[in-house]
Amino acid sequence: MQFDIFKKKRLSSLLMLAVLAAFTYGAMIITQYDVIKGFASIPKSIQWGLSSFYPTAASFENLPSILMQLGRTVLTSVAATTVAAVFALFFALFGSKVTKVNNFLSVLSRGTATVFRNIDVAAWALILLFSFGQSALTGYFALFFVSFGFLTRAFIETLDEVGGHSIEALRATGASYPSIIIQAILPSSTPQMMSWILFMVEMNIRSATLVGILTGTGIGFVFDLYYKSLDYNTASLVVITIVIVILILEYLSNYVRRVVL
Repeated sequence: MQFDIFKKKRLSSLLMLAVLAAFTYGAMIITQYDVIKGFASIPKSIQWGLSSFYPTAASFENLPSILMQLGRTVLTSVAATTVAAVFALFFALFGSKVTKVNNFLSVLSRGTATVFRNIDVAAWALILLFSFGQSALTGYFALFFVSFGFLTRAFIETLDEVGGHSIEALRATGASYPSIIIQAILPSSTPQMMSWILFMVEMNIRSATLVGILTGTGIGFVFDLYYKSLDYNTASLVVITIVIVILILEYLSNYVRRVVL
């Protein structure tokens, strides 16, 4: 019996691998991708990167303007995340099974979170370009909508994990809905919510670079400008500063998580 089950699983795995291989081969034919040429170009790409993609003394003269745009990008990411967290908290309270007011608002909150979360930040940026054009506001709202959808879903799951015994005890004493939220829900769920907010800040700073290229703002626009003008040395300096800032923020985020949790 166990041998038959193992044999079926093995056949299913082999079938899935065969289907995946067929799709991969078909995609290579449609796109006219040559695997041999692709791997053969790797050494030349590395050689070009080492010879061209590095900062020089002249590129460091642009460092103040790069840091200024990077600072604006970080502040925009933090602002979009924190404001989205406030809206997400209210939607999560209505969407959670523990704190929901009624089924209609619960389904509406969960559905809204699903829609906003599943649309990529690049797609949001392209959609908002039609309304706001290439501006910082476009990038802000793109990050805001993605953060809102993700945090709403994360907050709902966090609230659902809160034990219902303390909530039932407060309801038995006649406590009002706001009292239950303030006294039982938020104190136990705030640390985990803070962790999700910090995670979203990190993600938004990474995404803001791509959004900046699409919206013509922030550090993404600076990188795109230098790269298209063939100033690869300054473009590499932009990449290095982005990586350093992300590593610093990740370290600070992990430290705050250890303190809070």
